[in-house]
Amino acid sequence: MRPKVTIVGAGFVGSTSAHWIAAKELADIVLVDIVDGIPQGKALDLAEAAPIEGFDLHVIGTNDYADTAGSDVIVVTSGAPRKPGMTREDLIKINANITRDCISKAAPLSPNAVIIIVNNPLDTMAYLAREVSGFPKNRVVGQAGVLDSARYRSFIAWEAGVSVEDVQAMLMGGHGDEMVPLPRFTTIGGIPVTEFIPADQLEAIVDRARKGGGEIVNLLKTGSAYYAPSAATVQMVEAVLRDKKRVIPCAAYLEGEYGLNDIYFGVPVVLGAGGVEKIIELPLNADEQALVQKSAEAVRSSIAALKSM
Repeated sequence: MRPKVTIVGAGFVGSTSAHWIAAKELADIVLVDIVDGIPQGKALDLAEAAPIEGFDLHVIGTNDYADTAGSDVIVVTSGAPRKPGMTREDLIKINANITRDCISKAAPLSPNAVIIIVNNPLDTMAYLAREVSGFPKNRVVGQAGVLDSARYRSFIAWEAGVSVEDVQAMLMGGHGDEMVPLPRFTTIGGIPVTEFIPADQLEAIVDRARKGGGEIVNLLKTGSAYYAPSAATVQMVEAVLRDKKRVIPCAAYLEGEYGLNDIYFGVPVVLGAGGVEKIIELPLNADEQALVQKSAEAVRSSIAALKSM
């Protein structure tokens, strides 16, 4: 019996995530959305690609959460996109209502699922999803660090003139302008990145990575990124379904790690069938810890805004 993945939200990120899952032949897919016809049409279109691409799995679109029952993974992409000039915090009120609604409907039908949160503000929506679902902390995780590190790794590879496959990078923090890239833990083929890129150029890359989502929003003008976010999401889905024990940065619930409590925050984790199976605590220096604390304050502010609603 194949695994089953529910994707809530049939927009660009949701439907492209379904595409990646089908292409990798990871699981049967349920694409659910409140708009009648959109999930059904996109699911049918993707299913009709199966004879060409050779994937044998079921893809359905629906407006009924009953169809999601028994899912192994629930991916939440549903929410308002960020528009030019809009911060992630501007999205709290809109997306909190959406997240609360979809989690309250999907979680009881799939009580053993791992929930992957993709909508923004990411860390805050993951916090809300854990509260609404009642799931243990390891089975509610936010997709942020995989995307942010992919952008960071891309920029480094372009600057150094090397393959993106050979760039390994780690970052931490809230998803957004306060994320914390860690050049000290960044290598190219096992060699410190500082051997390839001068400090001033590396700092410019770090700054661009922090603002990566906003850069795309400003270019598109009427939307936000979806290819890389969906690919990042599916890397996490694959890690769970295939119990790959991937060491990747994700938004996880912290209870004392890095001196932080009662917060979802981007940290390196081991991601497998149990969700977040381990949180890895890196030996940060004083400067890095200061950046982590600054990022944590931004996330706490967002969570406080959520609680005040």
